[in-house]
Amino acid sequence: MNKQDQPEEFRNIAQELAAKFAPRAAKWDQTQTYCWENINELAESGLMGMTIPTEYGGRSASFYDTVIVVEEVAKACTLSARIVVESNMGGISAIMNYGDDFQKSYCAPIVLAGDKPAICITEPEAGSSANEMRTTARKVSDGYVINGVKHWITGGGVSKLHLIFARVLDEDGEELGIGAFIVHYDAGKQIIPEGFTVVRRENTLGLRGMPEAELRFDGLKVDAKFMLKTPSGPRRGFADLMSAYNSQRVGAGSIAMGVAAGALDHAKRYLRNRHQFGRPLAEFQGLQWMIAEMDASVHASRLLLYEAAKSRGPNGSPFPDILAAARAKLFASETAIKVVSDSLQMFGARGYGDQEPLERMYRDVRMFTIGGGTAQILKTQIGSKLLGIKSPQTRDGYYQMAKSGLLK
Repeated sequence: MNKQDQPEEFRNIAQELAAKFAPRAAKWDQTQTYCWENINELAESGLMGMTIPTEYGGRSASFYDTVIVVEEVAKACTLSARIVVESNMGGISAIMNYGDDFQKSYCAPIVLAGDKPAICITEPEAGSSANEMRTTARKVSDGYVINGVKHWITGGGVSKLHLIFARVLDEDGEELGIGAFIVHYDAGKQIIPEGFTVVRRENTLGLRGMPEAELRFDGLKVDAKFMLKTPSGPRRGFADLMSAYNSQRVGAGSIAMGVAAGALDHAKRYLRNRHQFGRPLAEFQGLQWMIAEMDASVHASRLLLYEAAKSRGPNGSPFPDILAAARAKLFASETAIKVVSDSLQMFGARGYGDQEPLERMYRDVRMFTIGGGTAQILKTQIGSKLLGIKSPQTRDGYYQMAKSGLLK
């Protein structure tokens, strides 16, 4: 495939799959089941792990290529689009860029076969403030022992690869920084590490086929070869790992944009076909203006996401720029809520019921201003970058800034 033609080739594959996924989407939502049927087809088509380098069996696709695919899949099935994102961005991209040959060779086949790695960062007392995580990984003679609890882990227990973030302690208990550890869990194949427990699954508003799990680690032993080592070392490693998360944010924004684009397509179809007062709804100027505003917003989201996917952070980073990723996810996620809501409004009572996919899309898209960085945290990051200050959120931090004259 010519590199220049690659995005459109990926788009064509994604559109063919989306046509199959659309009739099934309600089933995953209503039964709260994982879409294994779709995943098998994604893997067979080479869209699972497409960003994995060719030397490890992938297609060396770019984040931009992934955005193209995600939009098309999200129009039909939000759940499947989320799986595409997390098999190509975030955790797996961190492993492929920071991992050694053993780690890459170990993880790549699992993802290419249909796995969506789970990123285990969030804890009951550490959500947006990830630095406050309490999970620890203490060094022992031949590896690390992990203890702690993670919560709202997307795909927890269903995913086979879990990238667990923890405070790294040496043998004496001195903290060395925050690191990440690759843990393989597969209940179906009886690969259940001792000390790894799936405590429970949350009931959620949308994306009901995707488990959001609480995980508990009690003396979970991890071989040292599964610790992901970053260029900056353990003291600064968390910053490196979170830079990989910028790709995940671009992916999340792409899902939201794709759902919005799908809702817009449904609205246009309905306005052409539905008649009231003796004429098609498409002839009413008020609805035409709504469609125009929705289209402009979706297109603006798409362009911001393309820009972010092609951007790179400082010092030769392989991941999207933090400002571009935050800006794109913020705009795309907030736009999507409004576009899907307006589309549902055009359907009236029919949109409110389950005869159409709008009510499911409305529930699904709501989470994208929350997961992967809330809208409010993204605004803080954007504002801090634009003003050239690092804005601490703690009271003591603001007090110190005020004393130094940085806050007027």
